[in-house]
Amino acid sequence: MNQGDASGGRDQADQQATRGQGPPRRLFRSLWAQIAVIAPGVLIVIAGFVVAFQFVEPAPPDRVVMATGSEAGAYHHFGHIYSERFAREGIELVLRNTAGSTENLQLLTGAGNDVSVAFLQGGIGSAERFGDLRSLGSVYFEPIWVFVRGIERPSRLLQLKGLHIAVGAVGSGTREVALKLLGENGITEGNSSLQDLGGGEAAEALIAGHVDAAVFVTSVTSKTVRRLLSVPGVELMSFDRADAYLRRNGYLSKVVLPEGTVDLAGNLPEHDKVLLAPAATVVASQHLHPALVDLLLLAMRDAHRKGGHLEPPGAFPSGNFLTYPLEPAAQRFYDRGPPFLQRYLPFAAANLIDRLKVMLLPLLTLLYPLFKLLPPAYTWRMRSRVNRWYKDLQRLDDGIRAGELSLQEAADKLDKLENSVEQVSVPVGFAASAYSLRLHINYLRQKTKQAGD
Repeated sequence: MNQGDASGGRDQADQQATRGQGPPRRLFRSLWAQIAVIAPGVLIVIAGFVVAFQFVEPAPPDRVVMATGSEAGAYHHFGHIYSERFAREGIELVLRNTAGSTENLQLLTGAGNDVSVAFLQGGIGSAERFGDLRSLGSVYFEPIWVFVRGIERPSRLLQLKGLHIAVGAVGSGTREVALKLLGENGITEGNSSLQDLGGGEAAEALIAGHVDAAVFVTSVTSKTVRRLLSVPGVELMSFDRADAYLRRNGYLSKVVLPEGTVDLAGNLPEHDKVLLAPAATVVASQHLHPALVDLLLLAMRDAHRKGGHLEPPGAFPSGNFLTYPLEPAAQRFYDRGPPFLQRYLPFAAANLIDRLKVMLLPLLTLLYPLFKLLPPAYTWRMRSRVNRWYKDLQRLDDGIRAGELSLQEAADKLDKLENSVEQVSVPVGFAASAYSLRLHINYLRQKTKQAGD
């Protein structure tokens, strides 16, 4: 076969090889080459996410138990408002009725109880004794109402010495604060009759004359308060030494109940009354999920920010009037308002993003160097698909010059090398290197031909 036939045969083979490397196949190889470079980086990022996910806080439970009080009391009323907010977010807030704050404290701190949040009257327990409890804030004033029979305009607890006094049911916050204040005035079971009656039972005993005085700690809207204010012969005590009590008991506040506040038509009370008032607070145990703290604070804000008879709008919820340290998340809430995400997103979405933000650090740590390394790695890989043939080309050139190869052997090897190069697929951006290699192969072929001539 002459040289022209050989050249024509090579051209035909080149055309067949080129046809075999159609655009779809070349595109597939190009995409596969890109995937081969990017895949290790993707695997590294996924591994980083898997490791970081181990440090993500668990999702909040879909059920939480809150201790309130009697079903007719203000604690239960507001607890029901909270539960409606929780229900809108897909979480069940279970309300557990109790005798009052003292029992609530026992449920919060006792072993084996599932109560993680509760209403507590200010002054119940102490931070020194129950160091694991944290307050989420105070929500409204709970005045101390001392109703007295047979004394005109009572103004001092000292006037109750020697009388029959209903001090509240066992387990209630009323009983604890009543015994403390009466004790500060020298009134004890040794010199007076202190009876464990509270709520409606205490009111009935006072109206019937079975007791001379009754102590209640409840809201202004209480039906018991309204009823007793209208009973002839029963007077509400106005504390004329309120400031002294405040100095001795930091959890108390001095509030004034203006004339007619409870009932304008009936003018109840008939005169301004100075009352002592602990604040109703929401207290959580260490078992309450952190995410639910934010949800509770939002529920508290919605329920109490309008104010009441004794509270101006916006005064509650508050980080003041507390017995237990304020939860740090609650402190941020009162200082800056709701968390940024909670202002614009549903609770579930905001909580998910907040929990996953711990993943941002490993993501940024991994992606920055990957973005720096992947382009050079990709460039190196694409060029290496072409450059590796230059080593064979150089060895072939050295063999021809040293006389180690015959012209026919050299021509065969060049044909083989060119055919292999035709199988290589590179992206358009690296096509210049592939065409340059083909030019160098052709140059060596021409050089071989000239040596034969």
